[in-house]
Order: sequence, then structure tokens, then C-alpha cells
Amino acid sequence: MNHTEIFSIQSETDFEQQALLVFNYQYKENLVYNEFCDYLNIRPEHVKNSNQIPFLPIQFFKTHKIVSGKHKVEQVFSSSGTTGSITSKHYVGQLAIYEESYLKAFQHFYGNPQEYVILALLPSYLEREGSSLIYMVDDLIKKSEHPESGFYLYNLQELVEKLKLLEHRKQKTLLIGVTFALLDLAEHYQIPVENTLIMETGGMKGRRKEMIREEVHALLKKSFQTPKIHSEYGMTELLSQAYSKGDGIFFTPPWMKVLTRDPEDALTAQKTGSTGGINIIDLANINSCAFIATQDLGKVYEDGSFEVLGRFDHSDIRGCNLMAL
Repeated sequence: MNHTEIFSIQSETDFEQQALLVFNYQYKENLVYNEFCDYLNIRPEHVKNSNQIPFLPIQFFKTHKIVSGKHKVEQVFSSSGTTGSITSKHYVGQLAIYEESYLKAFQHFYGNPQEYVILALLPSYLEREGSSLIYMVDDLIKKSEHPESGFYLYNLQELVEKLKLLEHRKQKTLLIGVTFALLDLAEHYQIPVENTLIMETGGMKGRRKEMIREEVHALLKKSFQTPKIHSEYGMTELLSQAYSKGDGIFFTPPWMKVLTRDPEDALTAQKTGSTGGINIIDLANINSCAFIATQDLGKVYEDGSFEVLGRFDHSDIRGCNLMAL
């Protein structure tokens, strides 16, 4: 299937047309998704709009190889997990689609990467293999073509000196970091910034006590003396990201959409403004599954923006036991 039209979506009509094309393709070409849809007795002839498309529970990425079509697997991305836990695996058939997706999304929200020095504070991701976030940030660092761009592990003092130098030069800078590492930085240093965007990617992973977003952002805003903390929302099972420029309100690029489902009935879609389980349409996921029921709780607003409010930590999305039968 040709992916070029996905990145040319300019309207809701365009999105609907592409979503239905991708659904029909994946119903035919993705064995796991095909069985899941048949289990629900939903077939392409029944689906007239994107609201009727079934969402595959994200847990399947832990237990099955989710692929569509015959493309050779070029990369396997894996999620982080505690020792002994089962991690998700995303078998990526065309890395060029992932690269196009994250570059176009970054350009959509922030402009050309060459405008920025990009500094990455992602220790927990750097310390393991298979991170799609590291792959993306590493490529954006390269595309910034700036000698000052780069990764930091636990060398916080060096990072602080770099931030001060860039601020002195009034250089436009992006500091993207996992939440616990940004909090470590904020607790030990006061770094007023005017030319630097602070972007958190989420993630405590047992490193610190869990905190709600408002607490995290308040601490970061105080330390960096900046009015807004930006956020990135992505996951191993996706090839697209949503971004927030403040207050935890995320926006998607044109080929991605977030909806919510009833927390008590995973097959029932909700109207905008209600809190429910987050379903994601990521049309860049042509070669795996573009329709995913996540374990996140959230709320979607009339303009398509959304908030992430928590997680179903131990929930089973209905239909998840299908392949065990």
C-alpha cells in the first residue's frame, strides 16, 4: 500500500478516506487483526466510517507479531519493562515511514530541526536497546546539524553548563528529557531559560514516586523559570507522536487521531469531553496496526486535542484473550 497520501492529509474527509483504505488493507494483510475483527464479527463491508473500525488491544504487541503485508522487517522496537516482564515489540517494515512521520510531525509543531540545538536527557532509554524514542531523537539531533546537539546520561553538571552557554548566546534550544531525569536536574540546579523549550516525555519507571502532571510541571516551571513545559506523547507501538506546548493538552499531526472508549465497555465509543480509555488511529502504522486501544485514560476535546489522565494499570481490554483460545 502506498503511504505517500497519508502524509498529505489536509482535511477530515481526507483522513476518513485514508483510514478506511488502511483498515481494508490491514483486515486483508494482518492475520492477527483479521482474526480479531472476525471474532467481533466486524468485516470491511460493515465499516462505513472510522468510528466503526475495531481497535486492537495494545497488549497484543506483547504476545503476537503484529505485521501487515510482506515487507521485510527492518527494525524491531521494544518497550521498557521491569526485570522478567513481557515487553511489547513493534516490527517495523519500512523505517523510512517512521522517519517521515516523526520528522513531518516535528516540523508541523516546531519547525525545522536545524533551527534548534537539541539536547536529550534520556538515561533510562539510552541504557537499553530497541527504543523508538532514542531512534527518533538521535535522528533529529543529526538533522539539527548543530555541533552542540547531543545526548546526556547522568552528567548533569555538563548539561547545565551547556544550557547556560546556549542561553548566553540566545540560541534556540530544545531540551527533551524523561520526566524523572528532568526532575533530578530541576532539584539540583536553578536554570532560568528564555530561549530553551523544556519537553518531557513522561516516565518514572520506579525511579521516583509517581506524581501528577501538574506537580511535575510546577516543579519544572519553577526551576527553569519558564511559563510552559512541553510534552511528547508516543509509544513503542506507534510510529507517530502527539505534542503539547503546555498544560498537558496534546495535539496530533493530521494523520493521527485520538478517541476515547467507555471504560466499562471497550467496544463502545464515547462522545468528546468524557473520560475514557484512549484509542489511537496512527495511519503511519501501515505495516503493523493503525488502530490501537491503549491502556491510557484520557479526555478528548472538540478541537481534537486531548489530555492523558492516567492508566488502566491491570486492566484487560475485552477481546484480549481471543488468541489464547
